[in-house]
Amino acid sequence: MTSIRGRWVTLIIWVVLTAVLSMTLPNVNSVEDNSSQLLDDQVMSVKAQKIIKEEFPNENGMPLLIVWERSGGLEKDDYNTIKQLYVELTKHPLKEMGDLPPFSKLPIQALAKGTSKDGEAIITPIFIHNGADQDVLKADVQAVKDKIKQLTNKETVEGDVSTPGLHVRLTGPVGISVDAVSLFSKADLTLLFSTVLLVLILLIVLYRSPILAIVPLIAVVFAYGLAGPILGAMAKNGWITVDAQAVSIMTVLLFGAGTDYCLFLVSKYRENLLYEENKITALQKALKHSGGAVAMSALTVVLGLLTLLLARYGSYIHFAVPFSLAVLIMGLTALTFLPAVLSLLGRSAFWPFIPRTKEMTQKLSEAKKRPIKQRKAHGAFSQHLGEWVTNRPWQILVGSVVILGILALMTPNIKYTYGLLDSFPKDMPSRVGYSMIEKHFASGDLAPVQVIVDTEGKTLSVSERLKDLPFIESVSEAQSGTHHKNLVRYDVVLNQNPYSTEMVNAIPEIKDQVRLALKDAGITTKDHYWIGGETSELYDTEQITQRDQTVIMPTVIAIIALLLLLYLRSIIAMVYLILSVLLSYFAALGLGWVILHHLMGANALQGLIPLYAFVFLVALGEDYNIFMMSSIWKHRKTHSIKESIRKGVTETSSVITSCGLILAATFAVLATMPMEVLLQFGIVTAIGVLLDTFIVRPLLVPSITAILGRWAFWPGKWWKTDATIAESKGSFETDQ
Repeated sequence: MTSIRGRWVTLIIWVVLTAVLSMTLPNVNSVEDNSSQLLDDQVMSVKAQKIIKEEFPNENGMPLLIVWERSGGLEKDDYNTIKQLYVELTKHPLKEMGDLPPFSKLPIQALAKGTSKDGEAIITPIFIHNGADQDVLKADVQAVKDKIKQLTNKETVEGDVSTPGLHVRLTGPVGISVDAVSLFSKADLTLLFSTVLLVLILLIVLYRSPILAIVPLIAVVFAYGLAGPILGAMAKNGWITVDAQAVSIMTVLLFGAGTDYCLFLVSKYRENLLYEENKITALQKALKHSGGAVAMSALTVVLGLLTLLLARYGSYIHFAVPFSLAVLIMGLTALTFLPAVLSLLGRSAFWPFIPRTKEMTQKLSEAKKRPIKQRKAHGAFSQHLGEWVTNRPWQILVGSVVILGILALMTPNIKYTYGLLDSFPKDMPSRVGYSMIEKHFASGDLAPVQVIVDTEGKTLSVSERLKDLPFIESVSEAQSGTHHKNLVRYDVVLNQNPYSTEMVNAIPEIKDQVRLALKDAGITTKDHYWIGGETSELYDTEQITQRDQTVIMPTVIAIIALLLLLYLRSIIAMVYLILSVLLSYFAALGLGWVILHHLMGANALQGLIPLYAFVFLVALGEDYNIFMMSSIWKHRKTHSIKESIRKGVTETSSVITSCGLILAATFAVLATMPMEVLLQFGIVTAIGVLLDTFIVRPLLVPSITAILGRWAFWPGKWWKTDATIAESKGSFETDQ
């Protein structure tokens, strides 16, 4: 890959492969599926939904809810506007419109009976065919908005709802679905360009070379160009499901982690050019020195992310293959495409601060007849840091643990939410509409709990038992199934917000009462009741995600521990490296909660964040540890333990700091996304990366290594002796 012939062959293969796949396979963005089922078929709420669809079908279709609100009370003209809208819809139906309530024919007095108790709001539905195409849904929703604007004015649909006058918002399943897809379609390009621009600026600022800033980005673009079509083909064939969130985070991961892998090699190449005149030889040495660490780092992240396949919750599963494949391809790019490009560019890649050997600098100085500054491998700060961490390990260890420990103690205070609407911006039209409904109507009416029982033909006391519960507002009359008359459905209205934590946690009490009613009737067979509805779905989501955490988190730790053991051959090092990233993870979660809750006003953390952040932070955190520890382990061959740690910290300090800043910044870009779950994930992960970069890697880990001494290498071969190796045998310059 670095030879004259090999580099051209490598580049041609990459260009041809990327071009062919891009032209013949669909890109991953074109096959996103944002409507796939997130809970598996074995979950009770999903089973209940299927029974309802078969036995208690709603032929009307999906509701698009139009919420009309006027502070002080709806007026006669408002009701006339509603009637006129439905007259227009009758004359010019929407493309996917199903049943249309006869509001156009009702007198105003009859229409007004549906108004809220305070007289300020009314809800009118339009039913849309089930399974309608997303683009058609979007067009239909926009058509309704346009008709309302024509009948009233633009401010009615788009104005501030706190101002006087009539305000209308479209919500319900159709409105929320359309708004969610629209959010991502607008944000994807913004995210991509923001990430590229941010990485480019940081690379220029950190390395002060325009060429070097572009080279890693070109490598990432080729990796993206290869990963996108492959994932697109896999999704098109139904092998995987890819949603908008997965594509957004994959983009950030590629540019963040991809740039890191590139810089690991670039930094070593620059260092070798200071001691090796031949650019090809310097590159080959750099690849030999850092290639193993890059490969190991990428493998750690790939296997860590693949553990998400063990999940039962759909969002986790959707992330596994795209992220793993993207990192795998990026690792291959850094080890093949990048060396070929650097082989072509040579020292010019670092212009205008070109690294040269002392002899080359001296010759250039003589030729130009003026002094030329000799570049150094590492700055003074990196050298002082290496000396400080080896001379004061106990003070650094205690200080680092205290700081991270205090932050980690914040985690028990975190509140979690699993509500879908909670992840959307507060000003999203469908969420505003939902808030308007919640404000004027009984909160439990928004999402009744659906209780289905198999009576076996017996009389049950389900309704009576449920009515006795303090949080139940009402229970509907029993409704028998269409095909199986023994299946009976009750719609249970809660007297509190059905999406609140209190009501979600009340689902087990409803289950207990239904079981008791079945037991009273002498029915002891299992699977004779099902609890459906959005509150039940939130409860199942919480249970499933907690199950996924208990399975995946230990698996990630076990896999990374095994990889560290194989790479470092040290049980002791493996243990404290794992413990260090775990402490960093809990500290990131704690500090993230403080920022999100106390500074940004978030009421709760999205329930998916802990596992997302864990997989990324533990895997990516070990990346930096592997890179630094591999340097310490290499120096141990010719130096004392203390000197090996000093040199390892010195030579990896600047590059890991640069990588950490870039990776944290790219994850922080997610904070600009409209989805709350992405904003929170971006902030928590960025914090975790920064803690790893500035506390764990440069301070905590090397201080522990220095305190343990030769035992840090147990049972590897370097723990057997603590004999000091003479510095004359391997000074830093001679080692090169």
